Amino acid sequence: MRTVGTVVRGIRAPIIRENDDLVGIVTNSVVSAAKAEGFNFNDRDIVCVTESVVARANGNYATTDDIAADVSAKFGTDTIGVIFPILSRNRFAVCLRGIARGMKKIYLMLSYPSDEVGNHLFDDDLLDEYGVNPWSDVLTEEKYREVFGYQLHPFTGVDYVSYYSDLIRECGCEVEVIFANQPTAILDYTKNILTCDIHTRARTVRRLKAAGAQTVLTLTDIMNAPVNGSGYNEAYGLLGSNKATEESVKLFPRDCQKFVDALQQSLIKETGKNIEVMIYGDGAFKDPVGKIWELADPVVSPAHTPGLDGTPNELKIKYLADNDFSSLSGDELTDAVKASIKGKADDLKGNMASQGTTPRQLTDLIGSLCDLTSGSGDKGTPIVFIQGYFDNYSKED
Repeated sequence: MRTVGTVVRGIRAPIIRENDDLVGIVTNSVVSAAKAEGFNFNDRDIVCVTESVVARANGNYATTDDIAADVSAKFGTDTIGVIFPILSRNRFAVCLRGIARGMKKIYLMLSYPSDEVGNHLFDDDLLDEYGVNPWSDVLTEEKYREVFGYQLHPFTGVDYVSYYSDLIRECGCEVEVIFANQPTAILDYTKNILTCDIHTRARTVRRLKAAGAQTVLTLTDIMNAPVNGSGYNEAYGLLGSNKATEESVKLFPRDCQKFVDALQQSLIKETGKNIEVMIYGDGAFKDPVGKIWELADPVVSPAHTPGLDGTPNELKIKYLADNDFSSLSGDELTDAVKASIKGKADDLKGNMASQGTTPRQLTDLIGSLCDLTSGSGDKGTPIVFIQGYFDNYSKED
């Protein structure tokens, strides 16, 4: 009887630099790991590469001056509202520095008690304690300080209200901070708005325009084309960017489908197996302690090979054991469950035996697995190799 199911390995690789042959590096790293660790390749194995090294090999960077020039040109004014940014030194602070350099005044509107991905300005319970309704109450900075004081983020120890305000002022830009969760609240201050939310941005734009906003842009509209020879991302602009230096950001990678297709062909040539490939960024999961929902990238996977399309089509073993085969045990139960799995329909939607299985895109599930495996620090494994992901309990070899 087969005793191991899915196996996930973080694969170490050299430090990637601009213009490196990433297809060759990833192929060599995976093949070398197989030789060193003694594992073989199979059809439908998966090789995943973090978006960070793809962007670095692209040389896909932009400076704060590039951002400033783009924001200034696209708004054609020196005063704007910047609304719903996430609270992140890595993800947004450098972007904000560039935005501020292109403006004379910013109305900074923060959602509360947390940003879109769960970074909290303060604990939710304080809303009840002080009788504040986050869906209707618009707070000035003075009122916010009066009620909630100076709260520090539990992980970073940063007061993001002060941090973002000081950053804007350091760029020679005036700032006024507002706290609201309705996007239309910004229209009492300005009709020109840069909305910085990630997954809700389309709805925010629609609501602002319907309420009479003059110019509404999202982060996808900034750095979506080269500025003075800079990097860019035509689909996502500044979304998915990360701090590179104090004066530059690494943008989300470009030409992603071209890369995964080329890497798949390279792996087929080296291994003789049809290996699936995807690029992954942030996973999509929530930390129960910090309450942070990880996904600060616009998508978990910007590109993948066709074999990773779709969602899982799985039966729930515990449902079968507790319901359909509750009278069985031992080998008889095992055989009955395996037979059900082998004979399952191609589409189990609506089947009670599939309830409780995760109806998420395969790339979101696999990307989350990869993000947890590689981490975001010093593990040095920007490549993740997965075997047996598409196997099930009925597979014997």
